Amino acid sequence: MPAQTSPTQYASPQVSPSRQYVQRNITNTVVPHIHPSHLTTVNQHYINNQHYFPHTESVINECFETNTMCGTPFRPNGCGCSKRRGW
Repeated sequence: MPAQTSPTQYASPQVSPSRQYVQRNITNTVVPHIHPSHLTTVNQHYINNQHYFPHTESVINECFETNTMCGTPFRPNGCGCSKRRGW
């Protein structure tokens, strides 16, 4: 005898608990923080007026010399004075 085939039966579904997946979408935002500053350069020029009062002074030192011949040099034995000059 041929096998008899029963109609396919469907059981209640077996549902597993859902698995949680997290997908993160990240958006980067740049927020500029501006901290302004200002530099003022002050160039100071000081003028020093120097007053000079030059004064010169001269000194003259004078020296006078004389030679006085109060006689004639001693020439023992006629030492050949005639050959010498200046006496």
